[in-house]
Amino acid sequence: MKKILGLITIIISLTASGQDQLYKVSLIRAKPGELLNLIDQLNEDIANYESYLEHKPYLLRHSQGDHWDLMVIHPIESLADYFSEEERDQRADSKTFEKNYGDPFFDIVSFQEEAIVNGPPVNDFIAAFKKYDLFHIEIFTAIAGKQTELLDQRLAENHFYAGIDHRPNFIFTRIFGPSWDNFTIGFYEDLHDFAGPEVPFEKEDQAAKEAGFEGVNFIGSYLRSLIAEHHDTLAWKID
Repeated sequence: MKKILGLITIIISLTASGQDQLYKVSLIRAKPGELLNLIDQLNEDIANYESYLEHKPYLLRHSQGDHWDLMVIHPIESLADYFSEEERDQRADSKTFEKNYGDPFFDIVSFQEEAIVNGPPVNDFIAAFKKYDLFHIEIFTAIAGKQTELLDQRLAENHFYAGIDHRPNFIFTRIFGPSWDNFTIGFYEDLHDFAGPEVPFEKEDQAAKEAGFEGVNFIGSYLRSLIAEHHDTLAWKID
């Protein structure tokens, strides 16, 4: 891929500067036969969270393509507040989904992974999750030394989307927790919206070049040159 042009670098820098909202993310796989019970318990826990959190958690159900069943994601104010004794006591008192080691909750859970990430402004996040029901989630692990370049690629791809009138993805970058480096969420009304309108090749190719890629046919291969692992899935919101 050609070097990102100066103008694109400025756009990327401005976009990255808005990625300072903290989120807690949990990926959970149910014990076989226990998915619906797990959903019921998480929905109950989320209702308890809403009694004292400013922003509610959102629950997404995996549709296809990855090893987890459910994602719980919600904004948090700060690490200092989140890990304070007061907030830990509140979470314990309200019996939320943050269970203690050995809790009976894990009788119906086969896998759980938690992360603290930076992501988009909270108002943008909430508006999208209220409006849309279908989400395309892609999780990336960078090759050694390629973390920054991978993030630049994801931001440049959003610039490409702007050129073809496609909604951008939300980008979340790891602070600590999992083995992966970042993930993106695209949001859609339904599968028809996900498929999107047909865009002429010339328009796609021009948009790709303006975003700093060699052309539209090089976007995927360049991304693959940066990653060691890639997982993606479609997920539906559970209200």
